[in-house]
Amino acid sequence: MKPRHRVGLALAGVACGPLTLAGCTGDDGAGKAGAAPPSPAAVAIAPAANAANVPISAEVVPTVSNGKVTEVVVTDDKGTRLDGAMRPDGSSWLPNRPLDYKRAYTAQVTAVNDAGQQTTQTARFTTMSKPDNFTQTVMYVKSGQTYGVNMPVTVAFDPGVPKEHRAAVQKRLFVTTDPPQPGTWSWLDDGTQVYYRAPDPWKPGTKLTVRAATAGLPMGKGGFGDTEHTATASVAPHAVRLDIDNKTKQIFVFRDDQLIRKIPVSLGKPSTPSSSGDMVIMEKHERTTFDTRGEPNGGYVVDVDDAQRYTWGGEFLHAAPWSEGDQGYTNVSHGCANVSNSAANWLMRTTHVGDLVRVRGTEVQLDEGNGWTAWNESWEEFAKGSALPVPADLKPQAMSPPPVGGAPTGSASPGATGSPGPADSANPGESPGAGESPAPPEPSAAPGG
Repeated sequence: MKPRHRVGLALAGVACGPLTLAGCTGDDGAGKAGAAPPSPAAVAIAPAANAANVPISAEVVPTVSNGKVTEVVVTDDKGTRLDGAMRPDGSSWLPNRPLDYKRAYTAQVTAVNDAGQQTTQTARFTTMSKPDNFTQTVMYVKSGQTYGVNMPVTVAFDPGVPKEHRAAVQKRLFVTTDPPQPGTWSWLDDGTQVYYRAPDPWKPGTKLTVRAATAGLPMGKGGFGDTEHTATASVAPHAVRLDIDNKTKQIFVFRDDQLIRKIPVSLGKPSTPSSSGDMVIMEKHERTTFDTRGEPNGGYVVDVDDAQRYTWGGEFLHAAPWSEGDQGYTNVSHGCANVSNSAANWLMRTTHVGDLVRVRGTEVQLDEGNGWTAWNESWEEFAKGSALPVPADLKPQAMSPPPVGGAPTGSASPGATGSPGPADSANPGESPGAGESPAPPEPSAAPGG
């Protein structure tokens, strides 16, 4: 507001002397009208003063009028200051770790108005006791690990998170990538898993920093998140992809879109077919036991080498010396991808958890959530699963991979596109073929198989 200046009136012919001093009036400036002083900033805090039974996931939410927040300080009942920071949008102050159960905290918020005048408000609150009802949470990114370029950041919930609570939960899930590659979270319909990915696969060598701040977070049905998860991991220096073609019974192995090897495979027989879809490797085991007793089409126990899981239902890529005579010709498994011992060992040394496995041409399609299925739908469909708005300009930039079994980009390494070499071919004289003695059973596609 610009100050207004008074214009004085000159009174000609009036003389103020000793005899008339009492009758003279003047203006010493005190009566001039000036600018009104700015209103101080008004600050409100949530949790409010004396609030009790506050979840340990609480954030400090300052509401300010006539000013802006300059500092938030949160201390515990011993006066120790907590580490934390304002969210980028300024909506709240987020602690770096969950609060403790049944403990008092003091939040102090300082704000300034346009004139630089400070206002400080405090609120003391107490957190809730440890609840009896927890939602179990699991995050499938672990610190120090190296993952494939299609690795989705996956968080699982048991029981699933109801729709009305998913936005609040999603706000507590954080992914930072170096170099930056923004993405979004997407929920399964039943709320048991949420995936984070960018429109395109991660750039090789990317650093992933992840935090699932779920400890004590209300998740519906009276449940609270059981714990907090953090991880810092890396993306492999090369993009590896396995294209499995049921028509040709071949695995096409690509590195950075270059075909480097073809491997004969035997997939699930018609009564126990393999799933077609875009999956990722979830686990790798040099040796494991498939125990399918009590499962449909199961009832057997068998040890296998070099096993790589890509569905929750029990579909693995693994060594199957008993079916080498069928690999490349006939499907005889219970849903898995059977390869030779040497090929399975080579694949174990070539792949990472998070590498893409694309299966095409089988009798059944992959079910949503049967594994980390974040890549089994278009970006547009994936983004619809977010409980929060997704920027409209967030779209894929990279070209889609060539079709399974199609012509690769670039040239293949020697021997990769011709007849299978010694490491890939089956030797009918050393392993049972079709119609010979029955082979050890294969794990079924049932959960836990």
